[in-house]
Amino acid sequence: MTSTFGTVSPPPSRIGLGLAAVGRPGYITLGRQADLPAVRSAEALKERAFALMDAAYAHRVRYFDAARSYGLAETFLAQWLAARPDVTDVTIGSKWGYTYTAGWRTEADVHEVKDHSVGAYLRQVAETRAVLGDRLDLYQIHSVTPDSPALGDTALHERLARLAAENVIIGLSTSGPRQAETIRAALAVTVDGQPLFGSVQTTYNLLERSAGDALADAHAAGRTVIVKEALANGRLAGPHLTAPELGPVREIARETGTSCDAVALAAVIARPWADVVLSGAATVDQLTSNLAAGQVRLDPAQLDRLEEAAEPAGEYWARRSRLAWN
Repeated sequence: MTSTFGTVSPPPSRIGLGLAAVGRPGYITLGRQADLPAVRSAEALKERAFALMDAAYAHRVRYFDAARSYGLAETFLAQWLAARPDVTDVTIGSKWGYTYTAGWRTEADVHEVKDHSVGAYLRQVAETRAVLGDRLDLYQIHSVTPDSPALGDTALHERLARLAAENVIIGLSTSGPRQAETIRAALAVTVDGQPLFGSVQTTYNLLERSAGDALADAHAAGRTVIVKEALANGRLAGPHLTAPELGPVREIARETGTSCDAVALAAVIARPWADVVLSGAATVDQLTSNLAAGQVRLDPAQLDRLEEAAEPAGEYWARRSRLAWN
């Protein structure tokens, strides 16, 4: 993973592990009632997070992704690293820009509050540094959209450049139907004539492909591309994959002797611009199934058949906005 401001080694596996599903008791991924322990205490989720990180590391996953708004995800990650001092070959990414407000509840009026101001950055980078210390390799602005002040705030850019000077890569994650516009705007941001953002993390999957060309441009420009929500918050995992238009996913899973989630992830891994594709697994079995994608080789005809699943970006994001925290 490289940028103008720093370098970290790329992970041996192109699959990374995101901790959004296990850092807090509530999230929007489908099926969490069955995936998580009946009692979602901090200790129970820590145990689950440790099991996932151990299994991921054993399978050569070397990128781990957290965020300030993922409950205790940064803390679990820091504790896991401290308990495993020999794990020195991993890249640790986190994000700022949302504050977790659910108070460890699955049902809350507001689960997180977005703020991309300089003040929010200064508060949250101090919090992240207090937890992760110098293990932080990548710090991303969380969920940037074209109207985010973060794209034009030069005072913020200067602050981020100071962090970059400490060998932390500066990145951003994107969301919403105009992700491509956000990515291209971010590519143009400079500080003292140098590109600020060394990475971009974007939703891309069989259903939502609208950012593909912009991600290819980012990769060509030397930015690291991290794909999130490659399973569309569970919509592309076997138990929830029932829509008729997703028939090709089920068919190709049978043809390749693997799972639907592995096919969906393999289709993203097949994009040459996708440097890291995140698994958001909540169980070790899910992670094992996801990791099988690294061994699936889809031929051009199969990839063409999977194109049928794509939805208009506006429709996709409208449906995502209706997913319930559970």
